[in-house]
Amino acid sequence: MKRMNNSVTSEFVFLGLTNSWDTQLLLCLVSSMLYVASMMGNCLIIFTVASDPHLHSPMYFLLSNLSFIDIGISSATSPKMIFDLFKKHKVISFRGCIIQIFFIHAVGGVEMVLLIAMAFERYVAICKPLHYLTMMSPQMCIFFLITAWVVGLIHSVIQLVFIVNLPLCGQLLDSFYCDLPQFIKLACMNTYRLELLVSISSGFMSVGSFFILIISYIVILFTVLKHSSSGSHKALSTLSAHVTVVVLFFGPAIFFYTWPFSSTHLDKFLALFDAVVTPFLNPVVYTLRNQEMKVAMRRVLRHLMGYRQIS
Repeated sequence: MKRMNNSVTSEFVFLGLTNSWDTQLLLCLVSSMLYVASMMGNCLIIFTVASDPHLHSPMYFLLSNLSFIDIGISSATSPKMIFDLFKKHKVISFRGCIIQIFFIHAVGGVEMVLLIAMAFERYVAICKPLHYLTMMSPQMCIFFLITAWVVGLIHSVIQLVFIVNLPLCGQLLDSFYCDLPQFIKLACMNTYRLELLVSISSGFMSVGSFFILIISYIVILFTVLKHSSSGSHKALSTLSAHVTVVVLFFGPAIFFYTWPFSSTHLDKFLALFDAVVTPFLNPVVYTLRNQEMKVAMRRVLRHLMGYRQIS
């Protein structure tokens, strides 16, 4: 990417999370463990769905793609943050900062659309079960996936177009990764319109998607409560897992981009939670609340262990 910025800024300095060495050591240990665990958990979900024929359904196809996105979200910020905890001078190049912003917003947009697709899949499965195979065909699943990536990429590119040429008058970013609110604060100009654009674009997308999901889950919940069949408990369990993931993902995102230019310690805490904890909790939530997934994982692990013994 050719740098088109008119300022002399070639790199940025992160202020990081804390100046305490003991706290940084603790954060490094916890973050490393959570990052490795999230990578293993999400990779296990992807591998299990791909290898177990019982899970070759629209629900698990979307779930495996969500796990892939969680790997991307975590990997966009966590490795550098963990590495920087050992460094006194935490820097990132201009190009690296722009790439990080692009990637964060692209995969974030993809995840929003995937969560809406998963809510639609649950709505069809619970509210219109007789039309499930028609409405959730393989072509529809591919359409959801392509739409998610197109929306994510367009959302990210549109925002970068407005900031990549900003004249910058500083290098200090009060964070541990690059994102739009902190980046725009360094501009040598009145940024009110840009701040408003970020709030409208990212904030509206986050809040809008969140309310669409909440409304859809309320409709599904009322449908489930109307039926006292044996499948209601399973439906409620799956639904609660979806709602938990939605709240974990959208909670920090709405805070960042609805009030994106406040500077508080809560910002950094939520950013750390969103970058490290949420990608770890998503596979935990889906596996602990899904008996079919737990059984499939045990089958896969037994198969792999048996294969290793034979080898």
